[in-house]
Amino acid sequence: MAQWIKKILDCCLEILVMVVVGVLVIDVLWQVFTRYVLKDPSKWTEELAIFLLVWVALLGAAVATGRGAHLGIDYFVQKLPRRSQLGAEIFAFLCIVLFAIFVMIGGGAELVRMTLHLQQKSPALGVEMGYVYLAVPISGFFMLLYGAIGLYERIRALLSRSEEAEAPSEAAGRAEGLPGREDV
Repeated sequence: MAQWIKKILDCCLEILVMVVVGVLVIDVLWQVFTRYVLKDPSKWTEELAIFLLVWVALLGAAVATGRGAHLGIDYFVQKLPRRSQLGAEIFAFLCIVLFAIFVMIGGGAELVRMTLHLQQKSPALGVEMGYVYLAVPISGFFMLLYGAIGLYERIRALLSRSEEAEAPSEAAGRAEGLPGREDV
């Protein structure tokens, strides 16, 4: 059930990122066209491109977290025994979860609240900046979700390895590795 929900979430988030990238490309192409062909640059396209880039970067970071493609130093971790590798991955996912909770969601929600309260608007589009900053807590929510799933999978794998060490005859038929991680 959890894997099914994760697949749906992956698909929706990746489609959203692709749509935002598509709009960003169209926006930048329009800016180039109005600047060099019409000789009258559009005043709002640069600002929209910046806002879309913020959303793409933050939502893309959530997608990368879901794929296990987050920044890490795999070279050193691969040199460790398998049990220690799982411990390092648990620590990394715990850091992701804590960062998502306190910085992305908590800090991002406060940023959105403050900018909406101050009614700060963008100069060219007139959009309230709080809506632009919503990308921070929304991507933080997705990072939290993916981080919690990764943490759960690694803890489950670590516990199953402990059980395998206690009962080696039962472990002989089990496959190695974690779901969704072919390179580990």
